Amino acid sequence: MKKIIMNMVATLATALFLTTNTHACITSESESNDTESQANTGICSGTTVEGNLSRGDIDWFVFDVAQAGSIDISLNHNSRDDFDWALYKTSGGAVATGETGSAPETGRYEASSAETYFLKLTRYSGRGWYDLNVSFPNTGDGGDNGGGGADCGYGIRPSKPNNLTSYVTGSESDSCTNLTQSDGAVLLMGGGSDVDSAFSNRVVGHVGSNADVVVLRTSGSDGYNSYLQGLMAADSVITLIVDTRNKANEDYVDWVIRSAEFVFVAGGDQSDYLNQWSGTKVQSALQHVFDKGGVIGGTSAGMALMADSVYDPDGILGAISEEVVTDYCHETLNFSNGILSIPMLNNALTDTHFAERDRMGRTVVSLAQHSTDHFAIAADENTSLFVTSNNSGVVNGSGNVYVFRETASTQRQLLTCGSPVQYSNVQRIRLSPGNTINLSTFSHSGSAIDISINGNNNNFYSPLNPY
Repeated sequence: MKKIIMNMVATLATALFLTTNTHACITSESESNDTESQANTGICSGTTVEGNLSRGDIDWFVFDVAQAGSIDISLNHNSRDDFDWALYKTSGGAVATGETGSAPETGRYEASSAETYFLKLTRYSGRGWYDLNVSFPNTGDGGDNGGGGADCGYGIRPSKPNNLTSYVTGSESDSCTNLTQSDGAVLLMGGGSDVDSAFSNRVVGHVGSNADVVVLRTSGSDGYNSYLQGLMAADSVITLIVDTRNKANEDYVDWVIRSAEFVFVAGGDQSDYLNQWSGTKVQSALQHVFDKGGVIGGTSAGMALMADSVYDPDGILGAISEEVVTDYCHETLNFSNGILSIPMLNNALTDTHFAERDRMGRTVVSLAQHSTDHFAIAADENTSLFVTSNNSGVVNGSGNVYVFRETASTQRQLLTCGSPVQYSNVQRIRLSPGNTINLSTFSHSGSAIDISINGNNNNFYSPLNPY
């Protein structure tokens, strides 16, 4: 064994379970989670959680299995690192481990009944990012299969396909909320913990209470349902697991999305969203909600999907600032055309988990790869930008939103494939909670400086702290 795995304390685990407040599915780990009593909650089956292991760091997670079945664990990381995992019940030693030195580190455990499990991540060598994905039996399907529902111009609700997983909280009928045509808005959220006020103040302020809300995902469960219904006093919250192109073209999926006033794309994998939804009824239905005056948006990968040019790794390791600055055409920087037409975000790039993962380098290099009329919006975790049809945006949450653009002072000194990036005097606008910006004129109430990138230097930012 490469390490000694400590036995867990049953009473402490039980106390944690009883006091856990179920929330939206997490897409990134939150420190401190170095002990079992601090374990991160909110893991949803099939939803990737991004994290980081540093020297002396241990990350704990806790989740509930609803019935007997397979627990599949995948811990991906840089091939030069060696990260391990161990799975525990609420008492006793590890029931399964992943300690082979592989990337990803995978394994399966067969749960015999419904139970709470703890997952411990450790580093044997190296340090850096990881992607954790755990699949396990959850609460199953919600809602009925029959037709029906109010006709608010969308016809009677089609029957739900048997192979489509959905979770319904509230009424499945359309509430027939009146919206203002062509007055759509967009909610951009940077991942991590969700921003309550973005939903309860910004979205409700636009569509009102008693709205129909849809959460879109390709994996996961119903973590947003009761959360959003409580914050928004919504008529209904329906989560749709649309994980194939066939499901994305189902009439039921089309009806549910089109009849909603607010559609929120959960965190996950934007490449998967593009692969499964591009050119389908999901794409056209999302566009319809925005065009009729509703709100569309997302967090983490969901925010990425709102961009005009979408960062699309599609199976390639995620881009890291310190790597992409060394090569203007770094292999990890890939983009695809967006699938939505949001006028306020024309020519916009997006990035998330921003300061937490030092993504300024990759965002600025991404901007350099696009034409001079593009701009980039990047959000910290637990931070949102709500933008209305008049291009006005306002920040909520606990972090910052950053906007990057070229000005007359910007110099594209060396942008050549195979060479370190030299890109100077890019305007960086920092927006704190309560700050506003106009995405047409770029007038704002935040603070602005010019920043530069020189990939020849170990400290490639100028100023050294560009945040």
